[in-house]
Amino acid sequence: MEKILLTGATGYIGKRMISVIAAQGYRVVCCCRDISRFTRSTEIDDEQIELIEVDFLKPETLKNIPEDIAGAYYLMHSMSNMDDYEDSEKKCASNFAHYIEKTQCKHIVYLSGLVNEKELSKHLNSRYEVEKILMECAVPATVLRAGIIIGSGSASFEIIRDLVEKLPVMVAPKWLHTQCQPIGIANVLDFLIFVLLKPQAYQKNFDIGCDDILTYKEMLLQFAKVRGLKRTIFTLPVMTPRLSSYWLYFITSTSYKLAKALVGSMKIEVVCRPESLAEIKLITGVQPFSYDTALKRTLAKIQANEIVSSWKDSFISSRNDSTLKEFQDVPKYGCFTDLRSEVYDDREMCLNRIFRIGGINGWYGQYLWKIRGFLDKLVGGPGLRRGRRHPMELREGDALDFWRVLYADRKEGKLILLAEMKLPGEAWLMFKLYKNKIWQKAVFRPRGIWGRLYWFMVLPFHGFIFKGMIKKLGGRK
Repeated sequence: MEKILLTGATGYIGKRMISVIAAQGYRVVCCCRDISRFTRSTEIDDEQIELIEVDFLKPETLKNIPEDIAGAYYLMHSMSNMDDYEDSEKKCASNFAHYIEKTQCKHIVYLSGLVNEKELSKHLNSRYEVEKILMECAVPATVLRAGIIIGSGSASFEIIRDLVEKLPVMVAPKWLHTQCQPIGIANVLDFLIFVLLKPQAYQKNFDIGCDDILTYKEMLLQFAKVRGLKRTIFTLPVMTPRLSSYWLYFITSTSYKLAKALVGSMKIEVVCRPESLAEIKLITGVQPFSYDTALKRTLAKIQANEIVSSWKDSFISSRNDSTLKEFQDVPKYGCFTDLRSEVYDDREMCLNRIFRIGGINGWYGQYLWKIRGFLDKLVGGPGLRRGRRHPMELREGDALDFWRVLYADRKEGKLILLAEMKLPGEAWLMFKLYKNKIWQKAVFRPRGIWGRLYWFMVLPFHGFIFKGMIKKLGGRK
């Protein structure tokens, strides 16, 4: 069984590619900076997945990559989760290219963004620089350039959905008149898998997209039509990039850093080169479906709760940390603690309430939680806008409103959450069923005097928030 290296295995595209690669009979070697964030699929045999921990900013970790790989997917993008992400992306690509030359790899496939080489935004220029590094590698490379990706959980789709469903009338920036060529996520995965190890695609770059060339305004209005909503859009020529970023941040579920990066790209027209698109269709046999079809397929997946991955799982949706490891062990010293217990009515029903917490299901004391979420968003935190991936399931690494799931084991009856709200310190929230009781523990590790002052300021509200929450989780009204 040939091995295919998959970088970015916990990312939006990477998570979906695991099953796609496995379906072709390959063994998938998944690269993760933090193995604790990787969740194995029950639909794929363990023998088809090999998990390795690699940080491409740390060359010494690259030795974990096996030499007997036939191909490699480079699916890593920082997209501004750090100020110097351009340098970091080039360093990652250089380290990858240098090491991959030592293996038996015959082909590299890189997913990039559509580029107008005359004018590039900061993040598209970064991807273009990565492309050049990979093309100079001794191993043949193929670059697929995609624009707006329409799929359940994609940042672009979530922004479109938020804008249309929240605003009957929009006063929007002038970049809504910019043209782009979207593509459905299923077609992106098809292009990625069917171009692998195709010699006619070596050392070439291709634009991928559907046949529809639309302005962002037309995309919004078409989404409204599919959803049966009437929407009116006005554009302002004077809205600055900063104001545009804040406009996206406060109205949609995106983070400010991601909004800023996207606004920089949305001002630039990104349309496929016709001859390039035609050639990659011929090589792969993929015929992309229309924007309208992509929307309907995506909405159907959301309705069926079949969201395989989401951009919200990335740390760009919250904090800058690239690993959860340092937070796995909840501290015991130098912390403030709120510990409560309650006899539960029924174990299974109690577990259901715990593992359905947050998102549209709420926090069993919604009013105060909503206020806290609003205040968090005002100061640049994620607030409650991220929701949850699935209404009933939680897995390690999931974003859960302004929390991150550190540990989730329904059989054990245990859930641990790490706070990603703006705080002068770190906070954990834990639930565990033990001896016919539900135990709820909030831990706060303050950072300096402001952290201690914060704890005592919110302490009076704990009686309402935590006491009320554990009663409802236990089954009491």
